[in-house]
Amino acid sequence: MVPTLWIVLGPLGQSITAAHLLGSAAAGVLPAPYGTGAQVFALFYGLPAFGFAMLWLALAATITLRTHRSSGGGVPFTLAWWSFVFPVGTLVTGATGLAARSHAHVIAALAVVLYVVLVAAWATTAIRTTHALGSDLRHSG
Repeated sequence: MVPTLWIVLGPLGQSITAAHLLGSAAAGVLPAPYGTGAQVFALFYGLPAFGFAMLWLALAATITLRTHRSSGGGVPFTLAWWSFVFPVGTLVTGATGLAARSHAHVIAALAVVLYVVLVAAWATTAIRTTHALGSDLRHSG
């Protein structure tokens, strides 16, 4: 159940991405001052949503690490591990858009760190899935 804690990050990251993209698109479609207002909204929405996402990320990571340590053998692999991947991916796109909009170097650095976490989560989960599939095929034949 621990991997499902990470799912909350998906809508947060995706909504930050959507607000950024809508703000960018509004500039060319809506008349002044509405296009500018949409861009400002993207920033005013994105910053607190990203802050909450970082808080939730810290909480989910802490619980995941604590569960890993207390279980002795780590968190057993299930396909639920894929719930680590998509939410972190949406945080990467959200952080990248927010960094571009705000010109904040700290958010840009967080986007890079989140991207590295995404690649590591994807690679680990893909390898574990392939291994589990191979194990299942060996045991069924």
